[in-house]
Amino acid sequence: MFEGQPQAELEAMMKASPEFRQLYYRHQELDKQVLDAELGVLPLDDATLGQMKREKLHAKDRLIRMYDSTH
Repeated sequence: MFEGQPQAELEAMMKASPEFRQLYYRHQELDKQVLDAELGVLPLDDATLGQMKREKLHAKDRLIRMYDSTH
């Protein structure tokens, strides 16, 4: 996420908005956990994995809206 955006802009957003920073790190954490679960490294039931994916998507949508509102 945000691969095409300048790193300086992303860092400025994280410094300016504690909510953005917290959500960004939560999204990264969920992304890793979902990947681990899909690879079988992190044993999770389907309901928990589905909930994590929904939370991750919600975080991503919110981050994109926050980023777009500043540009």
